[in-house]
Amino acid sequence: MKNSVVIMGVAGCGKSSLGVAVAKAQHLPLVEGDDFHSPASRQKMSQGIALTDVDRAGWLDALCAQLQTHPEGVVITCSALKKVYRDRLRQAAPALRFAFLDIGRDDAQARVQARANAHFFATTLVDSQFATLETPVGEAGVLRLDAMASPLELQAQVSAWLQTKDPE
Repeated sequence: MKNSVVIMGVAGCGKSSLGVAVAKAQHLPLVEGDDFHSPASRQKMSQGIALTDVDRAGWLDALCAQLQTHPEGVVITCSALKKVYRDRLRQAAPALRFAFLDIGRDDAQARVQARANAHFFATTLVDSQFATLETPVGEAGVLRLDAMASPLELQAQVSAWLQTKDPE
């Protein structure tokens, strides 16, 4: 499995924007994790109802299948909020790396509010994202990024990191 990476973090951290930039820079396909949520899950989130582990199970299965479909490498955007979710993705691609976009609650809330008319995710769910987040800092194959850095700087950091043999 060549350089596959999950761009992860809470809602509003910039997963989609960074995912597009990294996929383009690395000449890898992009899988937008939000596209794999079931209609029922999308409806729940649009109504401000937080997803459960059961709700996320099929979504994670679909993302694992995407990892296996792209042995040449892939960039996936996925919140991956819990360690158990990340471990499940790692089972599908053992060399998988995670770029964690770390952001404060107020900044995330402002970003989610700014896109409210264009995205299904309800602004009221930001707090539940932070409550669910189990920080990946300290796990193998994780790069912590300051989500408030410029998109160009973030892309450069991830691209440089992906070129290293040792993902620590």
